[in-house]
Amino acid sequence: MFLLNLKIGFFLALRQIRRANVWTTGLIVFVMVLTFLNLVVVSGILVGLIEGSIAAYHAQYTGDVIISNLNNKKYIEGSPNIITILKNMDDVKSFTPRFSTGVIAEANYQTKKDTDKANTASAQLIGINPLAEDEVTGLSNHMLEGSYLTPNDYDKILIGYFLLKQYVTIDSPDFSALEHVYVGSKIRLTINGVTREVTVKGILKSKVDTIRRGLFMVDSEARELMGRQDNNVSEIAINLKDGVDPITFKQKLLLAGVDKSAKVQTYADAQPQFLKDIVNTFATLGNFLSSIGLVVSSITIFIVIFINALTRRKFIGILKGIGINGKAIEISYIFQSIFYAFLGSAIGLVLVYLVLVPLFRAHPIDFPFSDGILVAPLAGTLVRMWLLIVSTIIAGYIPSRMIVRKNTLDSILGRN
Repeated sequence: MFLLNLKIGFFLALRQIRRANVWTTGLIVFVMVLTFLNLVVVSGILVGLIEGSIAAYHAQYTGDVIISNLNNKKYIEGSPNIITILKNMDDVKSFTPRFSTGVIAEANYQTKKDTDKANTASAQLIGINPLAEDEVTGLSNHMLEGSYLTPNDYDKILIGYFLLKQYVTIDSPDFSALEHVYVGSKIRLTINGVTREVTVKGILKSKVDTIRRGLFMVDSEARELMGRQDNNVSEIAINLKDGVDPITFKQKLLLAGVDKSAKVQTYADAQPQFLKDIVNTFATLGNFLSSIGLVVSSITIFIVIFINALTRRKFIGILKGIGINGKAIEISYIFQSIFYAFLGSAIGLVLVYLVLVPLFRAHPIDFPFSDGILVAPLAGTLVRMWLLIVSTIIAGYIPSRMIVRKNTLDSILGRN
């Protein structure tokens, strides 16, 4: 009996869909598409805000794996040995050692009067091999003004735009920035009481905080300014060859004993915990907002099916009168709901993966702290798709059952 009702219900549903007004069908499918996009895109954009920041930090600073100094050390002890290990590992595509230390930068000291407050800003001085750094992070691609460093540059620096007053108009006593500093300007760097005058060769623009608030100098010059006679670096960013798993490579470094003198992290490990917490929070917020759209869609389907069944009440009564089981009629409305939900979801899938995701990758949303992308993992999208289908089935079944349960004779005669 169930199989018979199923076949009859499918036949009735197919017949009704074929004879339905094309504009009504189009409107219902359009609502389904919008609901599907709301389920996927809202949470995807919210998570994409932070994922864009994480992706930028991965590509522009940490690489696939980063080796840094232990928490109780100022630098990586035995750095030359680690660098030798990396040179002999086939999985390594490129790496860049860096020297790093805190520094006080001062501008406009030539014209400062005795009564004037010094124009200073705290920053991180990062000594790099310009060629190796560019190969790993593409630092030269983030030049806002001026030109990139060369290995022979003497007393030249790159400065992050967030340290310059003309680019960041934050009026706060706690925020320090340098005024009237441009390409070619001279500034003073002070480290542990040692002062050195350098020339700004270029200005960097990035949404990675370490870059936009950093000072970059050729490593040999930075080491001299730091008063360092050894070759022990502060960190090493590593890019791996295609197909190499960062976690597996990290394990190889641990087996080589690198963790005894340094901290070894994948790019995911190196992300601050607060970023991971924000991702989870935004995902929850996105799901909550999407669920509102799901409820609205369910109500819309309920109303459409109810009105449809109500206007066809006489026809339903006749079907019951000639012996069609009420279950078959209810099943026919369930099939109609599945059709609307599945077609809307299919169109939504095409829009998400063939239009929206590539569009956001090519033209990310320009937020102050990240380039926002659309995060839409297939597994999560399919779960949302099934949620939409199930809720639509329920929303279609309830009104059809309400009408079918009416007395057959009352339905045929149109009586309440």
